[in-house]
Amino acid sequence: MRRPIIGIAANEIEDAGARLYHLPISYTPCGYIKAVQNAGGLPLVLPVGSPDLAKAYITQIDKLILAGGQNVSPALYGEEIQVEEAALSQTRDQFELALIEEAVAQKKPIFAVCRGLQLVNVALGGSLHQDISSLTNTKIAHMQVPVSREIPTHKIRTEDTSILRSIYGEKTTVNSFHFQAVKELAKNLKVTAFSEDGIIEGVESKDSSLTFLGVQWHPDFAYDHLEQEMKVFRYVVEKL
Repeated sequence: MRRPIIGIAANEIEDAGARLYHLPISYTPCGYIKAVQNAGGLPLVLPVGSPDLAKAYITQIDKLILAGGQNVSPALYGEEIQVEEAALSQTRDQFELALIEEAVAQKKPIFAVCRGLQLVNVALGGSLHQDISSLTNTKIAHMQVPVSREIPTHKIRTEDTSILRSIYGEKTTVNSFHFQAVKELAKNLKVTAFSEDGIIEGVESKDSSLTFLGVQWHPDFAYDHLEQEMKVFRYVVEKL
């Protein structure tokens, strides 16, 4: 039986450090690759490149995964940078925006994690909180460093009838590695999971022309430690 081809949008770094001779590298965290393989999919890493390559890449795959990483540029939702020394990558933003546009046009499902969720929301007309620590009602440590990445640290509640409810149940605990989050939700998306302090943690499409599932936590960090996180990858590969 043919394995579904899952495109994983890669990241890049200018200097990989002394161990790799300070080379610029293109990479994706192994959690995405291993989890997709374990779920029966065939991962295909899509290196950051010119937006005009997006159509050819999306044509080659069955589904698209957008991973975590740099902050989404506030210019994309009409704001000035409010976070000092915010990590941005205009090249990655523009390439992944083109992947999103083409995936929607070709009706290819999208699974997005952390930054990926945020970028899809912005691409479809939404906006972001640039620093959730400035919100007065935020009491949870959404950046759990130095707690190990696979350890869940705060609770979420999923919405009834959502994809996330079928995978995670009504309530569960997840890891957390972000200081930005969805502010204004794009019109054709719906919130399907919240943290206890009201931060949007899960988003799905409410538009039949788009198949989308996004999570703010990192299943790729814990797929080999927590069954619920491997289960979401199986859903993506088999059903999304």
